[in-house]
Amino acid sequence: MSFLGNIGHRLYAGEVSIDFVGRRKTWYIVSAVILVIAIGALLFRGLNLGIEFKGGAEFGIPNAACSIEQARGVAEKATGSQAIVTQTASGTINVQTEPVSAAQSSVIAGQLADACGVAKDDIKVQVVGPTWGSEISKKALQGLVVFLILVTIFLSIYFEWRMAVAALVALAHDLVITIGIYALTGLEVTPATVIGLLTILGYSLYDTVVVFDKVRENTKGIAGQSVMTYGDAANLAVNQTLVRSINTSIVALLPVVAIIVVGAGLLGAGTLLDLAVALAIGMFAGAYSSIFIATPFLVQLKEQQPEMKSLQARVAARRKQAKATVTEADDAAEADTAAVTAKPTTATLDPATRQQPKRQPRSRRKS
Repeated sequence: MSFLGNIGHRLYAGEVSIDFVGRRKTWYIVSAVILVIAIGALLFRGLNLGIEFKGGAEFGIPNAACSIEQARGVAEKATGSQAIVTQTASGTINVQTEPVSAAQSSVIAGQLADACGVAKDDIKVQVVGPTWGSEISKKALQGLVVFLILVTIFLSIYFEWRMAVAALVALAHDLVITIGIYALTGLEVTPATVIGLLTILGYSLYDTVVVFDKVRENTKGIAGQSVMTYGDAANLAVNQTLVRSINTSIVALLPVVAIIVVGAGLLGAGTLLDLAVALAIGMFAGAYSSIFIATPFLVQLKEQQPEMKSLQARVAARRKQAKATVTEADDAAEADTAAVTAKPTTATLDPATRQQPKRQPRSRRKS
């Protein structure tokens, strides 16, 4: 059996355990710090929206013989406003400008072609109005709201409303972190990014449902005993599904990393990078939240129920009694040991040194 398999077996059997639920305050603090940084980046830096959202014109110049500075100078002189110029790994220079008319875009394309030594027809021109970008944002928001409503209904029916609330908290956690990292790093937000964000919602939800299903199995009829609390059973469920969550995350991340390295890095496909980065960040956040946020928050909600409070009191009383019994047994054992040690022992004389009564001489014996 492999090392990971051995650890997984011991975690599943309860031979070893990581206290995820009991240390929830630690995980909450870690997440709070990350969320504060993410929200701060959103407020102070904002998102680097692509032209699909803010509108504008983009000119793709393949095999350009000019520098980025030369292309920027041509675009800014033609439009009278600032231009964003980047270069991909394949050598294509992308120039983004403010919204322009079709006639202006044709003129700018000609000037860029002359400056960069390429044919005008080889330059890929994309002109997008701000109305189209706002429509994309509206549709994405509508899709997100519908998704969250359906998820809430499904989880409330399949599990219970507390699990639905915990899952939604984990989803919001993942979304804010992912968007915050985009704001912090300045990565461009494109329609592919939105697709990636919607995709990670499903992935995060899947991982959380797997853990919650095991929690439900471990806590079925738990109120009728006094051996373990709801938190103990939920923590056992997280440990039992830990290795599976790790394996699932690794397998899911492998093709995403391949997209980033091969598709975006070697081939220079920017759309693949936008999609893959959102997926990678979301998968990490989803795996983290399903273990460290969703289940501990669920336990926190469940512990407010009267029957769970009663269960906690019974388990605490039983453990206290068991501890007292063990202490009394230990004290009794120590007392017995002390008594045996203090008991006097009979001295044994050496046969060689025994003193026997002296026999009288024969002459003094009575006749």
